[in-house]
Amino acid sequence: MGGTEPSRNGGVLTEGPLAKDHRHELLLKMYDQMFNDINRHILTVWQTIGTIAGAVALLGLVEKKVVSMDMAVALIIVVCAWSMSHAYDSAYWYNRNLIIIANIERQFLKSSDLQDIHYYFGAHRDKNKMLTHLSIQWYFAAAVGSIALLYHFLEQVAPGFGETLSQFQPPRVLPYIAAGGAIYGLRRLRDYRIRSYAEMLREAPGINIDNSKVTYGVGHPAVAPPTPKA
Repeated sequence: MGGTEPSRNGGVLTEGPLAKDHRHELLLKMYDQMFNDINRHILTVWQTIGTIAGAVALLGLVEKKVVSMDMAVALIIVVCAWSMSHAYDSAYWYNRNLIIIANIERQFLKSSDLQDIHYYFGAHRDKNKMLTHLSIQWYFAAAVGSIALLYHFLEQVAPGFGETLSQFQPPRVLPYIAAGGAIYGLRRLRDYRIRSYAEMLREAPGINIDNSKVTYGVGHPAVAPPTPKA
């Protein structure tokens, strides 16, 4: 009742019971949701910029001796790394959702629509590349963290060159521990998201569509169309 008999292959479902009746409705709802997810992740990255500004304001508390310079700079670096990690994660979700969006569009559009509407659905992006405005946010956070670390080095570390080891103050290393942890964590996240995108491309390439009349370049660096499985 309420649907067609599901297709089976050796007892394993190859088609859901409502696939024929409601497939187009589900695909269109998924299509809308993919764009909503993209917008949410992009908004999240923008919101982190305000947090970075708040972290930089900690330097004002250093003058009032509310927090130490070492702790303030370490917190700035942690917040900057947090913002950069959101940029990596949002870039993955954007590219991953574009795959799903393109795969859904291929269910409804024709090869001629590559010229008549847009050419993006004809081939997927070849790499988990970050959007330009996400890259701007990433470089901004990296610049703030780097400047804070350089400022700490010039103000807190360099003046101590030539002093004896007994005068060394352990809290001075906090920003550098934070920076090292940030670099390690960001590299791990970046590599993980690159592998995740490659897996998505491999496992869900979508139906083949003739894009031989389209030349992909810097506007949409594309992977070669998938080879049909034998």
